[in-house]
Amino acid sequence: MKKTIFFLLFVLFLVVSCNQAGKDTTVQKVVENPLSWSEDAVMYEVNVRQYTPEGTFNAFAEHLPRLKKLGVEILWFMPIHPIGIKNRKGTLGSYYSIRDYKAVNPEFGTLEDFKSLVNKAHEMGFKVLIDCVANHSSWDNVWITEHKDWYSQDSLGNVIPPVADWSDVADLNYDNADMRAAMLDALKYWVAEADIDGYRCDYAGGVPTDFWEQARSELDKIKPVFMLAEDQDHLDLLNNAFDCNYGWTFHHYMNEIYSGVKPVSVISEYFAQVDTTYPPGTYPLQFTTNHDENSWNGTVFERLGDAVKTFAVLSFTVPGMPLIYSGQEAGLNKRLEFFEKDEIDWSHDPAMGELYTKLIDLKKENPALWNGDAGSRIKFLETSVPEKIVAFTREKDKDMVLVIMNLSPAQVSSTVNITESGNYTDVFSGENVKLQAGSEMDFKPWEYFVYVKN
Repeated sequence: MKKTIFFLLFVLFLVVSCNQAGKDTTVQKVVENPLSWSEDAVMYEVNVRQYTPEGTFNAFAEHLPRLKKLGVEILWFMPIHPIGIKNRKGTLGSYYSIRDYKAVNPEFGTLEDFKSLVNKAHEMGFKVLIDCVANHSSWDNVWITEHKDWYSQDSLGNVIPPVADWSDVADLNYDNADMRAAMLDALKYWVAEADIDGYRCDYAGGVPTDFWEQARSELDKIKPVFMLAEDQDHLDLLNNAFDCNYGWTFHHYMNEIYSGVKPVSVISEYFAQVDTTYPPGTYPLQFTTNHDENSWNGTVFERLGDAVKTFAVLSFTVPGMPLIYSGQEAGLNKRLEFFEKDEIDWSHDPAMGELYTKLIDLKKENPALWNGDAGSRIKFLETSVPEKIVAFTREKDKDMVLVIMNLSPAQVSSTVNITESGNYTDVFSGENVKLQAGSEMDFKPWEYFVYVKN
């Protein structure tokens, strides 16, 4: 009897063992995105020189509470390094003419001032990016005298600029391994020494992709970094090096729709292309202005006139990370001098700040509007006046945002084929409204509506 019981127990043991052997008992770990802080973030470009009368890191730090209230999370600082004197343009020169990649511009303060600013920003929940200018340096950078072979040269052995008009900078030679190593060392320095969280890389397409991929790999060993490429033409940069690039095409489309040069239909065409060409998880930076656009092509009021708010709303609700340039939240209405001191007027238009605060809250509260894979794709809706009215939804799980805009200077009546009838909240009025497919809507020139489904 005991043998029988033992035998039965032995058989039971074998059966259980076999069943367990056929199962995958490995605990599946959920790998958290180390850059999850970027998923619902809005970027803010900091022009230190023009931000305050002092034009210093310490003076800018006084604005951190205001920017925290505004709701931005990523602070991108234009180049913080010493500016070249030789062949300088203007009185103060271009931020993008770098004399020393591992030093701080004394006009802005000291290295300790910058590190203190980064620490304060981190304590308040911000992330900090700085500009990386890897394509070229100033003509009086120490590299050019000690390592002429680190620079591109003509047939006579003369160092040359990357573009003829960029006369204040000299083109770096990425065929030189020692120069690459020095540039990589400088990139690692600021992450390790100042604890920055990533880079906005100037003229990224002017530097070989394999360098950026090596840099990203090396930087991530120090800490996970966020990388933004000032580029749109080299999508291979997004494969392994960058998280985000510039939405130049969409920026130009907004200007051209306002001026009547492009039809409204280019918006859906653009995002169809983004959906099919961008590597998974990557996305464009969306903006109505930045330092280049403001200084060289005009203020948002010059380019977008009475539709400034309309296109601001559009840039925040389409896929991509929104950008706000210094002073834009105060209705910046002048072209800031690029090579001179030209302080921002912070008292101009507080209503713009209220609009951006509302838009940032909208983005954070609605995962459908988040960046990259954290958010959703855009779905365009049929309207009876497609040449003037654009309508789209973005939907993720139970969150749905509906945007309807009149992108014309005319008063328009149009039906909109709303795919989900029901109760919505008007984001800007706070009113509850009932919407259904085929309803006719009246629009004032450049009028927009943003609804969140209840």
